[in-house]
Amino acid sequence: MIPRFQVYLFDIDGTLLDSAKDICGAIQQVLDTKDCRPVTFEFLKSYIGLHLVEVFGDVLPHYSPAQIDELVQEYRALYTARGHKLTQIYPGVAETLPVLGGRKSTASTKGTSGSRAVLQQFGLLPHFDHVQGTDGFPCKPAPDVILNALAALGAQPDDCLMIGDAPSDMIAGKRAGVKTCAVRYGYGKEDELAQHQPDYWVADLRELI
Repeated sequence: MIPRFQVYLFDIDGTLLDSAKDICGAIQQVLDTKDCRPVTFEFLKSYIGLHLVEVFGDVLPHYSPAQIDELVQEYRALYTARGHKLTQIYPGVAETLPVLGGRKSTASTKGTSGSRAVLQQFGLLPHFDHVQGTDGFPCKPAPDVILNALAALGAQPDDCLMIGDAPSDMIAGKRAGVKTCAVRYGYGKEDELAQHQPDYWVADLRELI
């Protein structure tokens, strides 16, 4: 049984939305124009939740930081242009958010504006008291996005549960001093998530209610 919390923080990709086809598709569009080794969908999916510099840096290790930044900007334009047409809400999300007590925010590696846009498109934005993306500070597994969300809500770590699908979510939550909940249906591998000892597990967000 998961106790009630005053604040719930949600990762987006792999937790609220199954967006891998659009994210990986946009990354692949960028890589298709570059001279690099072939990569698989599963390989690209394993990077979701981390900053884009991680995947581009690993696939194109000879690129300079400035060149990597250009790839990131190219990705963002292509990702936006895709219009989230291959993205879907995970089962249980639309049923849970309206009735889950407490205040709710995101804690996403996406920028705040991009987070708001995708939540709006899928009808989830009205259920959030705050939207926090990663804007100009270190992304997960650093705790900054969680700490910024808590500051915006005037909340304390003890009041908060961080829900995510990736090891980076669990690490960031531990570093921020909040309780963590791993979802079993996202992109993270259960054995890797288990190494970071989530406080709770769910197979469906409705288990939070």
